[in-house]
Amino acid sequence: MELLEAEVPCVWIDTPLLLNEMLADLRDSPVVAVDTESDSLHAYFEKVCLIQFSISGIDYLVDPLAIDVTSIGELFADARCEKVFHAAEYDILCLKRDYGFTFLNVFDTMIAARVLGWKRYGLGPILQDRFNVRLDKRMQRYNWAIRPLSQEALNYARLDTHFLLSLRELQLNELQAQKRLVEARQAFQRQTRVKPTAKVFDPDDFWRIRGARDLLPVEQAVLRRLYIFRDGYARKLNRPPFKVINDATLVRLAQDRPSDVRSLARVKGLSHRMSHHAGKKLLRTIAEGQKAPFPTYPRHRNKHPGDETLARYEALRAWRKGVAQVRQVEPDVILPNSTLMALAKHAPRTAKALAEVKVLDDWQRHTYGDDILRVLR
Repeated sequence: MELLEAEVPCVWIDTPLLLNEMLADLRDSPVVAVDTESDSLHAYFEKVCLIQFSISGIDYLVDPLAIDVTSIGELFADARCEKVFHAAEYDILCLKRDYGFTFLNVFDTMIAARVLGWKRYGLGPILQDRFNVRLDKRMQRYNWAIRPLSQEALNYARLDTHFLLSLRELQLNELQAQKRLVEARQAFQRQTRVKPTAKVFDPDDFWRIRGARDLLPVEQAVLRRLYIFRDGYARKLNRPPFKVINDATLVRLAQDRPSDVRSLARVKGLSHRMSHHAGKKLLRTIAEGQKAPFPTYPRHRNKHPGDETLARYEALRAWRKGVAQVRQVEPDVILPNSTLMALAKHAPRTAKALAEVKVLDDWQRHTYGDDILRVLR
């Protein structure tokens, strides 16, 4: 790491002037490595806190908390410049959500690794295997919204893009040798079409908490009220709900149903801070929950798709498993479960009907279409 720092400059971008200079530099490069860091583990309303870029000979760290970065959108939408990500989906979703960017010409090194059948495709293991570089795992839980960032955080952030261009070259050669480049390019293109969804709170999502369905009806009613309370409190503090009260503690509160401050303080997992600052509100919420109507499990959850659909789905899974074994890749590299279920539900019997389902790209339909129709028939 010391050698990397000495040989390759890393520039911190926190003024409009520096941003314009960086963009001029990036526009001259046909390939640019990109990554982002967000504060999802530290805030209710997640935001992009850092954008990293690397080209040959220089790394850039852009501070979107200090400057307006909307001008970067032109680079992402430029089809002449290839943007290299590792696990692009999350970064693209975050950047679309916060800035409405459009993405063209993306190369995803994680997808490339999976298409190639690499057994280890996380960035950390790849950097260790291919470049003898270790990422500091402690930085994965770092709060990227704080300023100034620590030197360890800066080092970690630049490593996320610094080796991506070399990794891309290595993978590009291997994809061409295995005649898998077209398949990979189609998968990369699918990543550019992902769409962020608005964060919407559903009170009935309390059923997703482990153990919720095993509780008594009165306990479920209390848990639902506690779940609503926690979300509102987390929004007010702008903290992730699990950092306010974790799921296991919510369940204990619903089971114990303390009625006074002393018994509330004895609930395992409830922090002294929460007990002290929100104790009365928690007790009131628990009391209200015990008087509330018992919640019923929504019918739309785990809705059975039907025996015939399930039979087609399992047949498609068996076919996919065989293809994946021959390719020596994981099954979802061939087709994801959601695609198999869509095909099982629509059950197309002709090439025209298969195209109308619109869950396969051109390469997938050309490569697997006949086999899929054979299985469905």
